[in-house]
Amino acid sequence: MVRAWFMDNDSSDQRLEHQLNPPQFLDLTDLYNKTGVEYFKLNAETFNSDGVLEKIRKDRGYSFEDEITCSKECLPDYENKLKNFFTEHLHTDEEIRFVIDGSGYFDVRNGEDDRWIRIEVIAGDMIVIPSGIYHRFTLDIKNYIRAKRYFVGEPVWLPYNRPAEEMSCRKEYLEKLKTGFAA
Repeated sequence: MVRAWFMDNDSSDQRLEHQLNPPQFLDLTDLYNKTGVEYFKLNAETFNSDGVLEKIRKDRGYSFEDEITCSKECLPDYENKLKNFFTEHLHTDEEIRFVIDGSGYFDVRNGEDDRWIRIEVIAGDMIVIPSGIYHRFTLDIKNYIRAKRYFVGEPVWLPYNRPAEEMSCRKEYLEKLKTGFAA
């Protein structure tokens, strides 16, 4: 099951699991209400045949998928890619990730006070990060994750580094924070 917690503002060690002692954990409802991030638990062993992922894809209109493996052995220009993934940014589309193997952290900004919330993902976790939210990704100390990426239509890979307050996706996201997210 996914874990999420508030972090302090020190990001000098991006792979550090808990920075606050003790960490302030959030349940999935709080995570959704504070950020709009959605979570699905899938079976990493049977997702190809059990129909759960296929139903999510159909219901949400995910028509494109690919797979990424992040490790020193598999990802070209590994160190620079990790630095880019960890740079605070947003996208104009949702970012959907389903972890097949390994583990890592997605950090998202809390809408109330702009604090970081760290989301630990492991095999079987699927998260949907809404468009317009500032976020970043890093590996944990295992330095390995294999994940599927999903998109509605053609994939859009462009990150927009902070600040990007004038972008329409950012304005729409901030409005949803005020009015509430609808799953």
